[in-house]
Amino acid sequence: MSSPKVIVQIAIAGAKILGRAFYAAGKQAVQNAKYRPPGAGGSDVAGVGGANSGSLTDRLTREHRMTADEARLILNVKRNDPIEKIVQNYEHLFKANSPPESAPKAKAGTAKNAAPRHSHYLQSKVVRAKERLDAELKEALAEEDSTSAPPPPPPSSSSTTTTPPPSS
Repeated sequence: MSSPKVIVQIAIAGAKILGRAFYAAGKQAVQNAKYRPPGAGGSDVAGVGGANSGSLTDRLTREHRMTADEARLILNVKRNDPIEKIVQNYEHLFKANSPPESAPKAKAGTAKNAAPRHSHYLQSKVVRAKERLDAELKEALAEEDSTSAPPPPPPSSSSTTTTPPPSS
């Protein structure tokens, strides 16, 4: 055999092997993407995807894309903490993750691309957490008002109809 012919045959055989390997890897990747272990409801860490019972809590969770427990964890408050504590923690975390009022001037010899000391992502999470807890408190107050208000008096039939005077 001539040497160019052998080289071409080796290259073709190598390409076939490599092609089969890529095909098998792609097939396995598709299977892995479709596989969901039993009991896994989804990739939803906050449990938003499972909030479908129609209850008030589930509706708020779907609207705000955050559970009340996650909101409390972000704001570092407990279920029984007063609203003043929630507002205090919110303001502190919001200011801590805000960009500085005036950007400091870079000194000679310091890194130009220093990491910022604020985070828009964290700040938005803090805002969303406060919105979630505010919505829950608002709904709780509305529910409390509707249960504590006395029912309206029934309409009296004598006030709407008049009797004609007797004819003589």
